[in-house]
Amino acid sequence: MRVDTRLDTPAAEAAVSVPDLLERGRTLCTPLLRDAVARLAAPMDTVAAYHFGWIDRDGRPAASDGGKAVRPALAVLSAQAVGADPATGAAGGAAVELVHNFSLLHDDLMDGDETRRHRATAWTVFGPAQAILAGDALFALATEVLLDAPLRPAADGVPAVQAADAARAVRRITAATRRLIDGQAQDLSFEHRDRVTVEECLEMEGNKTGALLACASSVGAVLAGADDRTADALERYGHHLGLAFQAVDDLLGIWGATEVTGKPHWGDLRQRKKSLPVSAALAEGGSASRRLAELLADPEGRGHEDEEQLAARAALVEEAGGRAWTRDEARRQHAAALAALDEVPMPDGVRGHFVALAEFVVVRER
Repeated sequence: MRVDTRLDTPAAEAAVSVPDLLERGRTLCTPLLRDAVARLAAPMDTVAAYHFGWIDRDGRPAASDGGKAVRPALAVLSAQAVGADPATGAAGGAAVELVHNFSLLHDDLMDGDETRRHRATAWTVFGPAQAILAGDALFALATEVLLDAPLRPAADGVPAVQAADAARAVRRITAATRRLIDGQAQDLSFEHRDRVTVEECLEMEGNKTGALLACASSVGAVLAGADDRTADALERYGHHLGLAFQAVDDLLGIWGATEVTGKPHWGDLRQRKKSLPVSAALAEGGSASRRLAELLADPEGRGHEDEEQLAARAALVEEAGGRAWTRDEARRQHAAALAALDEVPMPDGVRGHFVALAEFVVVRER
């Protein structure tokens, strides 16, 4: 399924190559990621390398899907937004990616997900304990990578990061991580409630997804010495982008194709997640909404629903308007993200890159 929330885009911005932006972020940040993971003791280094897609379960080099790399792309772009070389934001991109993957290692275990990126999740291969420890280690490495940034010598016209700016970046990423954990705790608690309001769902998703994308969108600028006003505006862009991203993820979590997303079919419905489409459908109040509420409140067969039952629930969510509302919400958050860019003076070309990445987030299949 293609989730299309496309808005009209100026021709010059439409010409931006998003794959090139993503590859640039990946190229600049991956060496720092690999260096960080190499510091880990065995077997955590192996677990992390497998999770990133660098090796297979037998330790052989692999070229698996390592994710979209949106966060590294945003981090290096945010440095460019304030006139710095993109490489200045590389440590920020690596740090954010470490935190993101710490959360994925833990989330897969908590949610019981057995596949991610089209292969077995780390906890199913190495066991829950090793996945937890590897996730903890990645979280610690994120701070190390940022604090090490001033120790790297300037090169080829790229000035060294100042220690004070590295400390500011650490403060922002730790605050974002705390909010991410808050969001995961909220998400888990929602699974055991019959109803969750749309407002509660948006707050949870703003924490779980928006906080880290907000940090990614500003951390490179902070490392480049940008003032807090500029960094805060870039964070607002990332926050709204995160909400748009999660709205699309919620749609894919119900209607996405497993062969494209790499995630279990009907995964969110199977876990009775109160995602945006479900919360919006429950708030609608009509006959489909009431029937959906009855099914979600029924403890019988929880987690063991068959494909036909899950398909029927998806149809009720759509009939009650949850799918359309969530698609519209992705558009609203997309527009709010672009509005935040107007607060930051930057070259038109750099702004076009931010716009293109926002468009990519809301028009995707995985």
